[in-house]
Amino acid sequence: MSPQPPTVVTGIGVSPGRVAAPAVLMPDPITEPPAGRRLPPGADHDAAAHSIATASERVRADLDAAADRATGDAADLLHTTAAIAADPTLVADAVERVMTEHLVPERAVWEAADAVAEQFLAIGGVFAERTRDIADVRDRLVAELTGRAAPGVPERDEPFVLVGLDLAPALVATLDTDRVLAIVTAEGGPTAHTAILARARGIAGVVAARGILDALTDGDVVLVDGAAGTVTVRPDEAQVAAARALAAQVRTFTGPGQTSDGHRVELLANVGDPAAAGAAAEAGAEGVGLFRTEFAFLDREEAPSIDEQVDAYRQVFSAFAGHKVVIRTLDAGADKPMPFLAGDAEVNPALGVRGLRTVERHPDILEDQLTAIRTARDAETADVWVMAPMVSTVDEAADFVAACARHGLDHAGVMIEVPSAALMSGPILAHATFASVGTNDLVQYTMAADRLLGAVAHLSVAWQPAVLQLVAATCAGAAAQGRPVGVCGEAAASPALAAVLVGLGVSSLSMTPRALADVSAVLSATSYDECRRLAGLALASSSAADARATVRAQLPILEELGL
Repeated sequence: MSPQPPTVVTGIGVSPGRVAAPAVLMPDPITEPPAGRRLPPGADHDAAAHSIATASERVRADLDAAADRATGDAADLLHTTAAIAADPTLVADAVERVMTEHLVPERAVWEAADAVAEQFLAIGGVFAERTRDIADVRDRLVAELTGRAAPGVPERDEPFVLVGLDLAPALVATLDTDRVLAIVTAEGGPTAHTAILARARGIAGVVAARGILDALTDGDVVLVDGAAGTVTVRPDEAQVAAARALAAQVRTFTGPGQTSDGHRVELLANVGDPAAAGAAAEAGAEGVGLFRTEFAFLDREEAPSIDEQVDAYRQVFSAFAGHKVVIRTLDAGADKPMPFLAGDAEVNPALGVRGLRTVERHPDILEDQLTAIRTARDAETADVWVMAPMVSTVDEAADFVAACARHGLDHAGVMIEVPSAALMSGPILAHATFASVGTNDLVQYTMAADRLLGAVAHLSVAWQPAVLQLVAATCAGAAAQGRPVGVCGEAAASPALAAVLVGLGVSSLSMTPRALADVSAVLSATSYDECRRLAGLALASSSAADARATVRAQLPILEELGL
């Protein structure tokens, strides 16, 4: 080890695991081409303009090919980024700048991409969240046009920890997990796409580790604790040996999920597309707690047919024959705009027409989807439950349950993603048969903190006592109606927080399949009464940091398991 003493940098842990390995810094980003750089006299403007379309197609093809090799959230994200690369508006703007201003192609692309990003920032909300992806596409296009290697991960002979200011989601989605053991970023938030993908791929991760870039140099050994949210630069030999011993342990989940005294907790998987269902079943998931259906609707000019939907849904129902599958109806809008649902421009799409709210203008979309779900269910043996996203009122819940009943779907529930639904859970669950808490959005709306904005990352954590109070209120309202409550947000994948959620009254936890074994290990070592006690401690805390630290201090099993 280096003679320099260890330095600990604290950030936000977003994906559990302890890793000790050399740090590799992301290379300097693609630099901005000089302003005003123009084609020389006599240059072929048509050829220069055509090179932009060619570069766009190559970048799109590379990203789509990477998406085809990926699954779940990674595939969705890569396809979305590919669509940005092929955006005709972006390409046309860049071409226009070449033809009228005679800019060199790389400068034209840079200015066109910045113009799109400025428009998205002006709109705000989830559109502003896409500016990172636009910058990623811009850099890839400039690299293609200038003959440089595309932005990416440096090559090293040994596995390493990747460290950078921020990492594009498309990059994280394609990381070689045999080489990249952990990621650390100086910026970013805990529910940003980068963090979600790290969890889904089993890569230990810490974000918002401010000061990390000043604390180390390329090649320094670092110890990343993705659960505690710490990065130790130049750890001592004992720390490294302990981390590697823990990393060598392999845990599996075979079910059933339960506390040490037998209190039952269903441990389910989140599934983003049919291709991911098999892996979730192989990981031991007892069912699916969130089957997202957006995959069937994205990147289309018109909605999929009923038959198309039936075929896709049956793949997941078949993978979990005889087990519960909770399928969520289309969660369109906000960060998932769809051309066939386009409405008026919204200043803040996160607070606009999204989720179940799209039904008012497009009732046929929901009717067709419920028909497809019923048909797929009848063809398989899965225990199919249906839930609606973005429910805010009792009337919305009642209308959705009635629509499901007309289609013979008796298990009709709601997502609890906004404070109004949490506070009205009792009346809402007088109609709906179950609730599932989406903690990612519940945190965002409770704390008024954009979940992808690094500047408010400290607010965007599910340990916030206010958020836990709303989960408790949801469970209390559900208990009064005799209804179950699950959690399908990212909070369910945190072993320590899972114990708190169970103590609050949550009966099922749905997560990335990679988290099942860790969550099960902690719950099986903790009694239900202890979960309730820990929940009380968290609720009584004055801050998210206090809640997290207090609970972790009371769970020695976390240290034993390296979580």
